[in-house]
Amino acid sequence: MAHYLANRDFNELDPMSFFNDFGNIGKRFFSDDTMKTDIKETDADYQVSAELPGFKKDGIHLDYRDNTLRINAVHNLDREDKDADGRVLRQERSSSNITRSFYLPGVDQDSIKATYDGGILKLTLPKMTEDKQDSHHISID
Repeated sequence: MAHYLANRDFNELDPMSFFNDFGNIGKRFFSDDTMKTDIKETDADYQVSAELPGFKKDGIHLDYRDNTLRINAVHNLDREDKDADGRVLRQERSSSNITRSFYLPGVDQDSIKATYDGGILKLTLPKMTEDKQDSHHISID
């Protein structure tokens, strides 16, 4: 399972990154910037439910290849507070780029269904039937 937050440069192997980030140590360890995901397997399919609050549907990209489901969500927010005269008092920008990958073998990729409502992404990944799995016959034209 791969997990990647791309909203900042961080190198786990660089000892100086610890000191550069010391002021935000609590945020790093207790942050809620991950995509909380539940996966349920049945005989017929995999059911995936991922929390993506604040993300828009058009900022979510789904991909299934090499028996792996990849979910990528991008969110950009610009905020500007002005006083009565229109002067900018504060301007903030935030962005999130979250990617998760899950190894889910034997999925019929042509039948995957996804919905996104209320910050929850739900996917149903039907498993291939036996006749599709064993179909290695190639016809010659």
